[in-house]
Amino acid sequence: MGTRKRKAPPPAQARASMKKDLPEQFRDYRHVWVFMELERGHVHPVSFELLGEGRRLADQLGVQLAGIILGPPGDSTLHAAAEAFAYGADLVYLVEEPLLTDYRNESFTKALTDLVITHKPEILLLGATTLGRDLAGSVATTLLTGLTADCTGLDVDEDGSLAATRPTFGGSLLCTIYTLNCRPQMATVRPRVMRMPQRSNKPIGRVIRHDWRMLEEEIVTKVVGFLSDDRSGNANLAYADVVVAGGLGLSNAENLLLIKDLARTIGGDYGCSRPLVQKGWMPADRQIGQTGKTIRPKLYIAAGISGAVQHRVGVEGADLIVAINTDPHAPIFDFAHVGVVTDAVSFLPALTEAFTRRLALANRLRLVN
Repeated sequence: MGTRKRKAPPPAQARASMKKDLPEQFRDYRHVWVFMELERGHVHPVSFELLGEGRRLADQLGVQLAGIILGPPGDSTLHAAAEAFAYGADLVYLVEEPLLTDYRNESFTKALTDLVITHKPEILLLGATTLGRDLAGSVATTLLTGLTADCTGLDVDEDGSLAATRPTFGGSLLCTIYTLNCRPQMATVRPRVMRMPQRSNKPIGRVIRHDWRMLEEEIVTKVVGFLSDDRSGNANLAYADVVVAGGLGLSNAENLLLIKDLARTIGGDYGCSRPLVQKGWMPADRQIGQTGKTIRPKLYIAAGISGAVQHRVGVEGADLIVAINTDPHAPIFDFAHVGVVTDAVSFLPALTEAFTRRLALANRLRLVN
């Protein structure tokens, strides 16, 4: 007589069987919050992406979506509040204080923590930017709650718990993490992982001003200067419309000129897979993938990149993926929209020349007309 193999329970059931009753002090925590990252009057685009995702979660839970804004008094802070409503927020919690003009961990942590303790959200989302990662970890530690970092997916379980999915074991697996017995449930999401929602002309709704004060003498760190990203010299691949990237299939560092030439010809930016950074062929700010940048370009050309899951996580949101690889069984062909089985080193110059001719013809026709 054979032995029937017992099936493992579905993930939700397995998790639910481990769940304890939520402690009494957390049972009145409600609503979904999105921290609006505001720097020198500019809202980071990841905040709008998270409002779109937060809107979906709030609708599933039947609660409100709130934008959280910490900044100095002035028009730029109020404009950020208006933009939160335009991207889906039902209300805004606003802390206006001159000490919040520039990001400093101490002041922002205390302001956001005070806001959470007072108004009690069940879910708090932040962008996994340099600022967001620093703030999220500090706030979660202060509140003694759980934080899932660098999420690639967010959902709500049958009982209303946040299911936060992220890569693990070097990106070879995806795991879903729950914060069972603490609130708020916190998660960070990298820029470009979530789709940008449609902006609407929704009027400004309810703004709740939170009175919070702190003395400059209480803050250890001091701001001595400000260097904007556009002057830092670092790549901004996350928001490029066209990206060309190279991998080990290019054979040597000199052949990286081929992807740079193609990117320049078609008005795009260039990047690489992780092994090229590890070899020192390219700087880390050009790395694309799970441990690098997540991108959502209109066109992504991958030359000599095998397409392991670590890389796939960072590019699968692209509108059109063109893969060039000598191996017809390379994983990248499983998710690329167009696949070219050939040697990238010989193919890239021909592709660049073809684009050059086509663009020159288009320019001539435009001048004639």
